[in-house]
Amino acid sequence: MTWLQPDWPAPPQVRAASTSRLGGLSQGPYAGLNLATHVGDDAQSVADNRALLQQALALPGPPLWLEQVHGCEVACLEMPPREFLPIQADASYSNHPGAVCAVMTADCLPLLLCDRTGSEVAAVHAGWRGLCDGVIEAAVARFSAPPAELLAWLGPAIGPQAFEVGAEVREAFVRRDAVAAEAFVPAGLGTRDSGLENAASRTNLTAQAAKPLASLVRGIGGRGVGERGDVPTQAICSSPESRAPSPVNKYFADIFLLARQRLQTLGIDQISGGGLCTYSDPEHFFSYRRDGVCGRMATLIWIEP
Repeated sequence: MTWLQPDWPAPPQVRAASTSRLGGLSQGPYAGLNLATHVGDDAQSVADNRALLQQALALPGPPLWLEQVHGCEVACLEMPPREFLPIQADASYSNHPGAVCAVMTADCLPLLLCDRTGSEVAAVHAGWRGLCDGVIEAAVARFSAPPAELLAWLGPAIGPQAFEVGAEVREAFVRRDAVAAEAFVPAGLGTRDSGLENAASRTNLTAQAAKPLASLVRGIGGRGVGERGDVPTQAICSSPESRAPSPVNKYFADIFLLARQRLQTLGIDQISGGGLCTYSDPEHFFSYRRDGVCGRMATLIWIEP
């Protein structure tokens, strides 16, 4: 299997990873490393994939797999872990070494948080509904550290050249904060130039993952994914010119910029990642918007015991 290793200034005891779809035993539309049990995949294949994940990442224990509902609930992980039914939540938080927070995505934005001392961590599933309603704010509120002492990392999600939404989505964000208008461009008006620098990605892979995933950004500035360097979002996401003309009441939304705006409003300025587009890369990422029936990737964070 292959995974992205977040390139962010987290303390050494904070470990994190974001999986690709490569590797694993699932077949058909779930082919590769599908980690979700709710999408119609063979249950044994998912169980085997989860076992492979735990072994490959040397996890200190099984992750808490959430029943994600596009809401704002935050689950708090305890150690030792309790036996429980699946928890309905879209984020998990822990200050216990050995507890593994995880979220699953296939276009929605996975977001990781930790404090600068490495004593608190959280994983957030930020689809547009949860992002708009305040799931990031709910996760940040769980930390005892002030927002200025937190670090954030944005994982792969649907890019701004592919994420077409209705006018009601834009209106919902703008009602919450007028600055959100900067993250939307009317469909059919060409590529949005403003804000793309904020959506650039600084991603570093494990040596095991670097070779298979190098094609994600190879040829951009002469760098591969395994090398440090900013990756322009528009270089790895499909352009609106390649899509069919859209009605005037449609917009392209930049979920990376929307998340950055929320984080910065909270007082979190150390924000890394963002820019890798799930929709545009079927070889490496599942995408619900692209495929409908598909698997899910996982983004995980934990404190080494």
